[in-house]
Amino acid sequence: MNENIARVLDIPIEITVVLGRTKMALSEILELGRGSLIELDTLDNQDVEILVNEKKVAYGQVVVAQQNFGIKITKVLEPEDLVKTLK
Repeated sequence: MNENIARVLDIPIEITVVLGRTKMALSEILELGRGSLIELDTLDNQDVEILVNEKKVAYGQVVVAQQNFGIKITKVLEPEDLVKTLK
């Protein structure tokens, strides 16, 4: 393995997938309990955002495999767009 790449392989990164968003009043949030449903603004079959260290880097689709959820990456942002997310 390239020595330069080996230097960064142990740097932790946080990957987040945004399934959707919603706005709720605090009183509604306080009423939530186990089994509560929260309606999100994402449409069925719509790509979800993939964030790395809180910066959008790609889009993907939610997939289910053997009762596990995963994300299939469908589009990685172009370099110009990636630079814009870093600002």
